[in-house]
Amino acid sequence: MKTTRLASQRGTSTLITGTGGLGYEVALALARAGGRVILAGRNAAKGAEAMAAISAVVPGSEVAFEMVDLASLQSVRDLGTRLRARGQPLDRLINNAGIMSPPALELTADGHEMQFGVNYLAHFALTAEVLPLLRASRQARVVNVTSLAQHYAKFDLDDLRSEKGYHPGRAYCGSKLLQAMFARELQGRSDAEGWGVTSLAAHPGFAGTNLFETGGGVSRFVSTRVILPLLGQSAAAGALPTLFAATSPSVTGGELYGPTGFMQMSGSPGPGKYAKIVHDEGLRAEVWRRSEDLVGNRYG
Repeated sequence: MKTTRLASQRGTSTLITGTGGLGYEVALALARAGGRVILAGRNAAKGAEAMAAISAVVPGSEVAFEMVDLASLQSVRDLGTRLRARGQPLDRLINNAGIMSPPALELTADGHEMQFGVNYLAHFALTAEVLPLLRASRQARVVNVTSLAQHYAKFDLDDLRSEKGYHPGRAYCGSKLLQAMFARELQGRSDAEGWGVTSLAAHPGFAGTNLFETGGGVSRFVSTRVILPLLGQSAAAGALPTLFAATSPSVTGGELYGPTGFMQMSGSPGPGKYAKIVHDEGLRAEVWRRSEDLVGNRYG
């Protein structure tokens, strides 16, 4: 799969968080293949722009927008309530939206460090909210978009929310590690409980997206002006591992997919490697328990 040409996706319905960058590219590719796409984000104007852009490329495509602020668990619950009320089965959930390394500590509406809350906890909550719709599908998949940053996380189970001190990069890496752990654990829970959901993780390598806009300083300059031109790839190419995880018949539940080129930064999608800590079943189970406590919702 070297391009975004997919097998027909007619009859499928996909919910994607994020209206730009990777989320937009994934939505565009699925719409081109005939799939129904729901983009979810906090900015209605950007949502309208994304829908218009997709419709311009794919006239007659089924693309919709839903409002959700991932920095508010109540907003996530409201989205879940609206979708469940409609009762339409959901074939895929792509937990894609995120922020990276805001220089100063920011908190969500629920008092969580922003990257932990938006990148991980909101998606954990959203997946629980739409689980009944996923279970109603015969081919449900959940794809958590993680990052190579998971390999650099300094994990502290007792400091998931950076309460012991905030460091932008450390918090970002930790949030992406948690998404990877979530993807792996969700597959085990689905198998054990008979949910019928295939859970996967994907990472884009080093892709040129608007994620860098939340960062700043020298690191942003070096990343976007030096590393990206030499080793990175476009947002469209970065979306390929997510599309592979979401649509390929050859995936294995619980696994990670990403670029297979140099240092996994670019190239055609294929199997990737989790950070070693992701394979710790006991740790994953404890993170899951604590996450359920924080969102106030029990899976299943």
